Amino acid sequence: MELATAAAVVSTASTHPGRNRFYSSRSASWSNCSPLSSSRSLSTSTSRFQIRPLPVAWAAVELREAASGGGDSVRVTETLQPGSSVKFSVEVPPSICQECYETTLMEYSKRFKVPGFRPGKIVPENVLINYVGPQHVRAATVEAILRHTLPQALSSVEERALEDSVRILTKFDDMNNSFSLEDVFRYDVAVDIIPEVRWLSEDKYKNLKVVIEIDEIVDAEKAAEVELKRRRKALGLLRIVTDRGLQVGDLAVFDISAETITTDGSKGEKIPSAESTGFHLDTEENNNLVPGFLGSLIGIRPGETRSFPIQFPESFDQESLRGVRAQFTVVCKELFFRQLPELDDSLAEKLLPGCTTMDQVRERILERCKEVEKTAIEQATDNAILDQLGQLVEVDVPRSLFQEQGQMLYGAKLLQLQAETKLDRDQLASLSSEKSVQEYLKNERENITRIIKQMLAVGEIFKAENLQYSTEQLIKEVENSIEEFKRYNQDYDEGNIKQQVQDVLEAAKVLEWLKENCTIEYIRR
Repeated sequence: MELATAAAVVSTASTHPGRNRFYSSRSASWSNCSPLSSSRSLSTSTSRFQIRPLPVAWAAVELREAASGGGDSVRVTETLQPGSSVKFSVEVPPSICQECYETTLMEYSKRFKVPGFRPGKIVPENVLINYVGPQHVRAATVEAILRHTLPQALSSVEERALEDSVRILTKFDDMNNSFSLEDVFRYDVAVDIIPEVRWLSEDKYKNLKVVIEIDEIVDAEKAAEVELKRRRKALGLLRIVTDRGLQVGDLAVFDISAETITTDGSKGEKIPSAESTGFHLDTEENNNLVPGFLGSLIGIRPGETRSFPIQFPESFDQESLRGVRAQFTVVCKELFFRQLPELDDSLAEKLLPGCTTMDQVRERILERCKEVEKTAIEQATDNAILDQLGQLVEVDVPRSLFQEQGQMLYGAKLLQLQAETKLDRDQLASLSSEKSVQEYLKNERENITRIIKQMLAVGEIFKAENLQYSTEQLIKEVENSIEEFKRYNQDYDEGNIKQQVQDVLEAAKVLEWLKENCTIEYIRR
């Protein structure tokens, strides 16, 4: 006979007759990579958790007895644990174990046809046990005890328990081996509960002050100039430089190698990530270069080799190279300059189809850049508000909520990657493996925790301020989201989509309310 796992027992217990299904809360993806669309891009959503205060101290707080009373009741010791988790130590008296044992035998007598006994005929206990196998009867009785007692053991948290977070801590083999009809049956089980949101400020989210730094590249006027210059450069002709060295504005082709410099000044190991053959450099687009790299190459001529030291900045993307001193060797293979066309009305159509004058070109480019600027500032404002909220709350994040939120974010990331690069089946399988998911959760732990804190804070505000959204909005966004999934041939669950769209709409309402009721200061940098 195939034995049920502990997970299956938990699943059965959640719908035990006479008990309400207590796994009712949920979480939602907060990624703007998700196919959930809105009237504008949102990087957050909220959850409808019914937050309830929890005791602060992590200690055994209660010893309960079942309603049946007396010595034949199930005894449960409840202990709060870190991570918004509750541990239950359960003691089941022999009388209940005996009932479960008899029920198990009754079920077996109905299910199996024992040779020599007509259907419906009572089979002696020893004959039935020998036919089924004592080890199977024992295991099935343990499962029956768990199914019978789990709902009662967890009843104190039935309205606060997080979905799919119940876990039996005692190993099934240990329960099975120690089981006896004459002794008390013991096991430990744990469940995550809705975490308490503790505001660090007496005002909570009231009188919120947010300072938003706007990057220079967001400036529409400057962005329009850069875009016009880029379009003009695309129409230019490349000419070989023959009579001078490298200048800013040129394009160059380099072979690059680098080695670390040891403390005594000698050469160390090669730096593979810094090596490149046939590296194309546009000297007007050098924001991603290591500081000092371009300056060390000004004046270099085709065929010339230069060697120079550079120290990687402490803020360098590659962590292993931060602060490292290196000796670069660069060979100039080719050198070009652009011969740019004149900016007159004859160039307008080539710069921007549909335009006949340069004034039209500049006007339309500026208009587009203003739209981008507006969207970027709105997104920066949303992010700044959410970051501020996350710093105003303390949350003991449950493990199950962290896992669920992290997996949703990773799924959204894969969906975006699939849309951008069209991953083949093997690539998608590799990225979807349990190992890849767990590695992502480990590397992004701080970010995922931050998002959950923001999510819960937003949910508190939505409820506290009695915010609402229209049914028409919900229907429209659900339709848009389903269409997005279909476009990328992705499986979807309409119920889950509806729930997540509700989260996005709730978040939009909260952000809208906060913008109207908090102080926002913009700083250009």
